[in-house]
Amino acid sequence: MSDISTDVLIIGTGPAGSATGALLSSYGIKNMAINRYRWLAHTPRAHITNQRTMEVLRDLGRDVEDEAYLFAAHQDLMGENVFCTSLTGEEIGRMKSWGTSPHSKAEHLLSSPTLMNDLPQTFMEPLLFKTACSRGTQARLSTEYVSHVQDDEGVTTTCLDRLTGKEFTVRSKYLIGADGSNSRVAEHAGLTYGGKMGLGGSINILFKADLSKYVAHRPSVLYWVVQPGADVGGIGMGLVRMVRPWNEWLIVWGYDINKPAPDVDTAFATKVVRDLVGDQELEVEIEQVSTWTVNNMYAENVSNGRVYCMGDAIHRHPPSNGLGSNTSIQDAFNLAWKLAYVLKGNAGEKLLDSYQAERAPVAKQIVTRANKSIEEFGPIFKALGLLDSIDPVKMQSNMDARCDPNEAGEAQRRAIREAIAGKVYEFDAHGVEMNQRYKSGAIQTDGQPEPAFEEDAELHFQQTTWPGARVPHAWVYSTDGGKVSTLDLTGHGKFTVLTGLRGQDWVAAAATVGKELGIEIAVHIIGPRQKWQDLAGDWARSSEIEENGAVLVRPDHHVAWRAREMPGNPEAELRRALKDVLALA
Repeated sequence: MSDISTDVLIIGTGPAGSATGALLSSYGIKNMAINRYRWLAHTPRAHITNQRTMEVLRDLGRDVEDEAYLFAAHQDLMGENVFCTSLTGEEIGRMKSWGTSPHSKAEHLLSSPTLMNDLPQTFMEPLLFKTACSRGTQARLSTEYVSHVQDDEGVTTTCLDRLTGKEFTVRSKYLIGADGSNSRVAEHAGLTYGGKMGLGGSINILFKADLSKYVAHRPSVLYWVVQPGADVGGIGMGLVRMVRPWNEWLIVWGYDINKPAPDVDTAFATKVVRDLVGDQELEVEIEQVSTWTVNNMYAENVSNGRVYCMGDAIHRHPPSNGLGSNTSIQDAFNLAWKLAYVLKGNAGEKLLDSYQAERAPVAKQIVTRANKSIEEFGPIFKALGLLDSIDPVKMQSNMDARCDPNEAGEAQRRAIREAIAGKVYEFDAHGVEMNQRYKSGAIQTDGQPEPAFEEDAELHFQQTTWPGARVPHAWVYSTDGGKVSTLDLTGHGKFTVLTGLRGQDWVAAAATVGKELGIEIAVHIIGPRQKWQDLAGDWARSSEIEENGAVLVRPDHHVAWRAREMPGNPEAELRRALKDVLALA
């Protein structure tokens, strides 16, 4: 007999694990989360927080969303990626990034009720963990996963209390491995992977220093410093990353992966900081030094029986594009509601198969994108002349040639501008962040063809109600003058029907079907003299249905099914669609 029992046991309390706990507790599902360490993230590893992740936080509650903004560096401070010879030296170029250019900012504002921001993991993790525990998650720190055995009814997991040295067992109906890139849960579950680990080596130097006089006039999250002949890193490019404006920083510096990781002492770390900043008298407080490897690996199967993995356990990649924590939290948003419906008896277990169908392609996509972003630095190095020689003097001379007032200098300057602009695929890839369109048994298209992307799908988000896509954001207005997003009308653990003034019959249909299936189906009629009005016409333009049609939205904001017009028997059609989605057919 097990020492502890729960519905869901979560291994790991990082962004994926804590988000899962927060969501499951919000849905009324008993869950327990363990963490082998005595506390949460101690370094600000992940930080870029995109709109889709903020929508998950908003779904957890406006208090959660507001607290994230409270601690985040706001979007205007994320600014421009700066390329320079040092923070005090020459600036080579810059590009507006993270939705701060006028065109991209407009697209961001039209796409979501939320705002992108920079929220280091040292702030995000406690926010999610606190939300989970305050809503019911039973959490145990200094508790290590050892092994698990599953059967037809559940999973028995052996854990180690690192304070007492004693083992105990937890019996759960499902086990979630959110235990990072060295996931033992994934290993024991026998997950298979594509790609390769250890493609490159990097050093992180976390430090404090007041750099405001060098950066406040050009706010940015990332400052790329090119110094040919520097001690480490091949070409000699280092990254100075803002953690807190403008006195807490993280430097990323490369090392040869074919050699042992370097022993970086305080003196060496201080030298690297002063060299990249360009101030040899700078007062520096080194807080921590660590090494890590660049990985290109994704899970080909993300579950085995009653064991499901998420986060870095299934997508292992460099921090390029800022996709790691975001994708981890979105893994949780996808799986949590499905577990809740199955555990409450409102869905068949086959619903859980859709997690593999929907999230495994995303894992592969973002791992591929992040690694491709590293390759896209090549054109910048080439334009600077850094690939033509390994002699630091020659490399510096090639860089200096960009200042020559002749045709060759003009051509080089043009090449540098174009190469830096090409980094938009890393630093402003709004489509990569938002364009997920799921294809699984939990989506019913009824044969409606997927709309083609009108613009570059990596750069631009295209809203659609095609089943599988995230429901479009549009502001709708109440009679008292308030406004909410269509995303606010959906989610929160429920299925929702959105319809127009001619869609009154959907109200009765949803009530009848909801009662039969034992679930709540919210219905919102958007139109004149209704609770919510489409005064600006944004929902009419983005809904892609007639006023008597319906958009059925899942608890994770993705469209489950769509009727462009009122069918002859709306109740029967809604029943059919929901039973198929919930694997009850």
